[in-house]
Amino acid sequence: MNGWKVLFICTGNTCRSPMAEAIFNHQWGEKGMAKSAGLFAVEGENAAQNTIRVLQENGIKCMHQSRALNKDDLDWATHVFTMTTMHKDLVMNSYPAYADKIFTLKEFIGEGEHSLDIADPYGGDDAVYRRTFAELNELISKMFTE
Repeated sequence: MNGWKVLFICTGNTCRSPMAEAIFNHQWGEKGMAKSAGLFAVEGENAAQNTIRVLQENGIKCMHQSRALNKDDLDWATHVFTMTTMHKDLVMNSYPAYADKIFTLKEFIGEGEHSLDIADPYGGDDAVYRRTFAELNELISKMFTE
């Protein structure tokens, strides 16, 4: 499994996907590398302050600038993980040639019998971001242990 190139995708690339990118690189940096992008991202935005704060609370650095998904990202990635089924559907509709490597994160891990979506913490307080961190951290921790 060495050499994974993981691309995490969410909406604006300021909350969930940069958090997932930072968690993956912190936990599994020896197994591969993660990047992130957003379907509707504004180029060059910092990660949300709550994202940065919650990552720092967990000893993870976050130096992030948002960016929009492009074909080069999909060419680079060995695995593409979206935060919701809507994100997955949008990516698959726009880039059908990459369908074999696009999953929701929960779908890939084999979780989410009720929902394959990770809720967007955007606009929430630190507690909401901590819940998102805990969910992403748990899912990502299972990537290479199954």
